[in-house]
Amino acid sequence: MTRIVTVTSILAAGVLASLATARLSPWWLFAAVPLTLLGLLGGWDLAQRRHSVLRNYPVLGHARFLMERIRPELQQYFIERNFDGRPFDRDVRSIVYERAKGTDAEEPYGTERDVYRPGHEFLVPSMAPCPVPKSAPRVRIGGPDCDQPYEMALLNVSAMSFGSLSANAVLALGGGAAAGNFAQDTGEGGLSEYHLRPGGDLVWEIGTGYFGCRTRDGDFDAAQFADKAAHDHVKCVSLKLSQGAKPGIGGVLPGAKVNAEIARVRGVPEGRTVVSPPYHRVFSTPRELVRFIARMRELSGGKPAGFKLCVGSRRQFLAVCKAMLEEGTAPDFIVVDGAEGGTGAAPLEFADHVGTPLTEGLLTVHNALVGAGLRDRIRIGVSGKVATGADLVKRMVQGADYANAARAMMFAVGCVQAQRCHTNTCPTGVTTQDPHRARALDVGDKTPRVRRFQEATVASALQIMASLGVTDPADLRPRMLHRRIDPLTERSYEELYEWLEPGQLLAGPPGSWAADWESADPDRFTV
Repeated sequence: MTRIVTVTSILAAGVLASLATARLSPWWLFAAVPLTLLGLLGGWDLAQRRHSVLRNYPVLGHARFLMERIRPELQQYFIERNFDGRPFDRDVRSIVYERAKGTDAEEPYGTERDVYRPGHEFLVPSMAPCPVPKSAPRVRIGGPDCDQPYEMALLNVSAMSFGSLSANAVLALGGGAAAGNFAQDTGEGGLSEYHLRPGGDLVWEIGTGYFGCRTRDGDFDAAQFADKAAHDHVKCVSLKLSQGAKPGIGGVLPGAKVNAEIARVRGVPEGRTVVSPPYHRVFSTPRELVRFIARMRELSGGKPAGFKLCVGSRRQFLAVCKAMLEEGTAPDFIVVDGAEGGTGAAPLEFADHVGTPLTEGLLTVHNALVGAGLRDRIRIGVSGKVATGADLVKRMVQGADYANAARAMMFAVGCVQAQRCHTNTCPTGVTTQDPHRARALDVGDKTPRVRRFQEATVASALQIMASLGVTDPADLRPRMLHRRIDPLTERSYEELYEWLEPGQLLAGPPGSWAADWESADPDRFTV
């Protein structure tokens, strides 16, 4: 390789010398420079052994890698249609952008979607619509063991950590939540000053790393937890069991990213790689999980305590329900994260193939709690691609009490779905710790956008509910949401899915639930 590069360099130098002595026009001399550089690049391509394309097509082969690099942008801006992009299509992104800016999000000339395509869902309007409520209802979170219940908004900021998001992004989201009177989940990265500074309501989430309340060995530190959970801005405390993007695996924060600020927030050594295990140290059985949630509530001074999960085994969740019944206590809320969630970077195999999608996960949790006679004391939140008023209404029809949004909130502060969240090269300053990139996100400009997006989305949900003939989310019914099975057949959710009656699992589970209910063990997570 060295020999080829040396020969190429000599030839290039000779070309330059010849041009210089021949007294040619300066324009020829100017053109010789890029030609020489291309010659050097071609020599390098021929000598290297890593890329076969470059060895066979020196210089020109680089076009292939350039096109591959900008492929997502080409796909998003020039190829995909308004309604078929992934993870979020152009129509949805446009709705979020327009609502965040406070402009109309209306479209003329009818839908572009194929309403006869299998899988298409639609809500059923009433012949007697109701007036739209002037104010949005709130969801009271706090069971009989809770001393400080919290009134949750219908749509809130989902779990996103400082470290995953830039400081400016956290500040803008928190400021919008404070101005709009809705909650912000801190994510599992610790309770940072950027979460606290805006003065809004917070759901403090802790994960397997116990960041912000951990001992030197990585165990849960009850004293630190109690001290921080007592903060006035912390309204609820949550234990993350798993997340939709990567259920069943932990995370690794490389030491290079653990600067002094992140180390302080997370309670870890600066500059050292931090590993979050896939499992919790504070419990190993369903019974221990239920007891620990009760302990979190006690340590927080009686604030609502709950957990978040991406649903997997129905049998294991039923085991948790049995533990609640036997222990005589239960979480105040459960957040169901769908496998379509995605703010956490994850291996593609996990993102594509592991975890239950939100619809089935939500129906499992809702029906299990209803059948076990626990639904009236536990509120259910959902997260996973909730971006519009229709998304919110559909999830409430399926059994949710409220929803959280992550990527939609990121759109509101400027995210363009570049899908570089894990590379520290976010072009809009949302998911980066690079100070130069993060400064692009102006907190003063983006804060009101968050408030406007949430306000307009909830207003849209209320308008849709009124068109269905209801004003209270509690009056939404499965029969109001339909799904097309084939071009000639559509069914309501009431017909498509099984809905348990209150206490039905205790009185005598139906055949489809009997085996899982009987084998569910409150002292073991049976697979």
